[in-house]
Amino acid sequence: QVKLVESGGGLVQPGGSLRLSCVASGFTFSRFAMSWYRQAPGKERELVATISSDGRSTIYADSLRGRFTISRDNAKSAVYLQMNSLKPEDTAVYYCKLKLGLLTYWGQGTQVIVSS
Repeated sequence: QVKLVESGGGLVQPGGSLRLSCVASGFTFSRFAMSWYRQAPGKERELVATISSDGRSTIYADSLRGRFTISRDNAKSAVYLQMNSLKPEDTAVYYCKLKLGLLTYWGQGTQVIVSS
């Protein structure tokens, strides 16, 4: 079955960096686009970034472009989110998402807290 496992979250000071990872299994990873979403306390889940199956195309939320970078390693069935210049408003649970036909799969999420 499809499984998405995120890691790499934690507590970081404003201005710091984190790299999130999502390791996938149960499907042919290299055939599908992957996305990162986030959900802050009391807010709706929102798209952070999407990367095409071959990694050549990326889409970012306008407010995050330039600070966040999505990438993937198809040999490792992994997608990454490099987050730089973190701000307190980036505090959220970050989720890896796969859309497989009519089905949507989410990982369990990894918590990112940006605080001094």
